[in-house]
Amino acid sequence: MYLRMFRKAGQTKRFTISDAGSLGWEVREEQDSQILWSIRYTDWHRVERARMSFAREAMSLADAGWKES
Repeated sequence: MYLRMFRKAGQTKRFTISDAGSLGWEVREEQDSQILWSIRYTDWHRVERARMSFAREAMSLADAGWKES
């Protein structure tokens, strides 16, 4: 549903939002193979706020030289 992945110097940062069916949406941030945080929301407005937060973080990563893949 939503995936943005960035790479720099062998590191990977991934932001995902996936449909969890009747349970809502799973929102996750990962670095390399570790999950930094994961939460399931049933309120779409919270999902939208998380997506906006991901967008801000993506801009910061791009400014720091990370490449979106």
